[in-house]
Amino acid sequence: MAPKTAAKAVKRPKAKAKAKPAKRPPDIAKAEPALFDPLTPGEVADALRTLTEDRRLASMAKVGRYRVITTEPLVVKPPHLLSGHRLARVVAYDYSSDRAVDACVDLDAGVVVHLDLDRSQPMLSVAEEALAVSVAMVDERVRAKLAMGDSPQSTLHYWGRTSNDLAYARRAAAVVFGRSDGHASVIAVVDLLDQIVTQVVPAELW
Repeated sequence: MAPKTAAKAVKRPKAKAKAKPAKRPPDIAKAEPALFDPLTPGEVADALRTLTEDRRLASMAKVGRYRVITTEPLVVKPPHLLSGHRLARVVAYDYSSDRAVDACVDLDAGVVVHLDLDRSQPMLSVAEEALAVSVAMVDERVRAKLAMGDSPQSTLHYWGRTSNDLAYARRAAAVVFGRSDGHASVIAVVDLLDQIVTQVVPAELW
């Protein structure tokens, strides 16, 4: 009698998994419009208080020699974790350490969520421009070189070109004096930390 052979198992084809529908990108048009509104004075104050209370900026807050360059609303797109939060970007310059501060403050949570410290030089603030002009206007060397009708025409951020120049490593501004017709006569370089004029240069030699 012939031996019985085991019946072979018949493999059934596996059912194909259904493809998941592709996720649609978030609809940015549904973002809260109020997030784009300018910061209120109260929000600006809250952002600066939160920033100066951060332990990473303890030395800057303690010495108090810094200038706020700008405070502005910051909005991030979903799906970022901070999407929908009221955020403030704060840019400042710390004179005590010669460094730039670029931070993002979550006003809803009252915390600094991003902080960048480096040796870059942000643009001059309005207060720094006004300070540079006021320092240059009372300097006797500047006044002696001004012609009739000369007045401050513009204030520019200035870096020294050589390491021997005080403005090479320190924050400085160049105040351009001249007539209202656009003819420059004298440039005064102002050190913003010590609030002194370091150079007085005729415009034709600048």
